[in-house]
Amino acid sequence: MKKITIITGHYGTGKTNIAINLALESAKLHKTVIVDLDIVNPYFRTCDSTELLEKSGVYVIAPEFANSNLDLPSLPSTVASVFDGDYESVIFDVGGDDAGAIALGRYSNRIKSFDYEMYCVISMYRPLIAEPLDAVENMREIEMASRLKITGLINNSSLGAQTTPQDIYDSFQYAQKVSELSGIPLIYTTADKNVGKVDNTKTISLYTKTVW
Repeated sequence: MKKITIITGHYGTGKTNIAINLALESAKLHKTVIVDLDIVNPYFRTCDSTELLEKSGVYVIAPEFANSNLDLPSLPSTVASVFDGDYESVIFDVGGDDAGAIALGRYSNRIKSFDYEMYCVISMYRPLIAEPLDAVENMREIEMASRLKITGLINNSSLGAQTTPQDIYDSFQYAQKVSELSGIPLIYTTADKNVGKVDNTKTISLYTKTVW
């Protein structure tokens, strides 16, 4: 893992859960911080898992008022500190679509001065990116807003608790097509550990929850 890993993508693709899984894995070997830049979507938030993350040795930086019902959270000044601190692994959980990526764009020059990965989470089960061409268009919007290049794809196609191994297998062709059209490599396809054995996937755990 490079020093900076950015997780972005469309609404509802499971970005935050991917970011949490990466942070917990990283913290086993490295001094790790996760930065919650998801000021767009109030339903799945890194800050909701702060206790779990901090108990596992992950430092959490979240938007001001992120755990309240206020509508306009702001980014704390401590976000900038991750670039100058002694963290070995910095993980950014970025809000959905180009609007959320604008928050990331504020730090694009600093990020470019480091070795970084920017992974876009995709899912064939999200209506607005169910077609590969639509997924690629969404990715380009994120790149433009963030002023950063996506370096890899994570296929997190899931139907929640109803997901079967076949649902994940059915997404393989979709993910490969998105990779082919965009010219961006597919890093891996995920499978929740509760789904059961799914060949050629990375097993993850489900940590995020809705607020309704």
